[in-house]
Amino acid sequence: MVKWKEEEQIQEDAMTSIYIVEDDENIREIETFALKSSGYQVAGFGNAKEFYAALSERIPSLIILDIMLPDEDGLEILKKMRSRSATRHVPIIMVTAKSTELDMVKGLDQGADDYITKPFGVMELIARVKALLRRSSEPEQKAMVIGNIRIDEEKHSVYVGDSACGLTYKEYELLKLLVRNAGNVVARDMIMERVWGIDFEGESRTLDMHIKTLRQKLGSAGGMIKTVRNVGYRIEPTE
Repeated sequence: MVKWKEEEQIQEDAMTSIYIVEDDENIREIETFALKSSGYQVAGFGNAKEFYAALSERIPSLIILDIMLPDEDGLEILKKMRSRSATRHVPIIMVTAKSTELDMVKGLDQGADDYITKPFGVMELIARVKALLRRSSEPEQKAMVIGNIRIDEEKHSVYVGDSACGLTYKEYELLKLLVRNAGNVVARDMIMERVWGIDFEGESRTLDMHIKTLRQKLGSAGGMIKTVRNVGYRIEPTE
């Protein structure tokens, strides 16, 4: 049984520390050396059991998580991270040797913040880590309202009128980005960088799919999300 630390302890414990969960020792050593050389505190683990043991002692600033592990699937670990208050908002980069769009979308939909496919360059990994840490450190507003949509940041919930709206992690982040820029067009490239943080083949269809499901879940309020052809999306109250 993993003993999870409370959410308020994260800030105290996580001082730009990174956990690497990777069963390939050579890859783990390369990642560890590169990130330590960039000034981060790094700890590496070859399986989920070792990772959970470390997590019970300290919550890191960021997690680099391989999908293929010997004792537990990385996607299952990801689901556990996003279901616990202590680790719900810890940035996670998924790593896998697979390269299909389905695998990428599955990881992102379950709450991964970024995705990188083996083989990858050390400089690319460092750049993504820096970008993700920078984005995650941006101050959050506690509540945002547009029309009859209300985003409660403290509860990580969305309401349309008085009814709760169940969104996936990425749908939530997408809506939040649009609402923060209400009235302005948010370019597709900016959405992909801020919400997914990655570039991969088929990304346009992934974004369009998320916009479609987001509109559907918001019901009549979904009409506030406007498509600006060949540019991006904008949210604004309906007249």
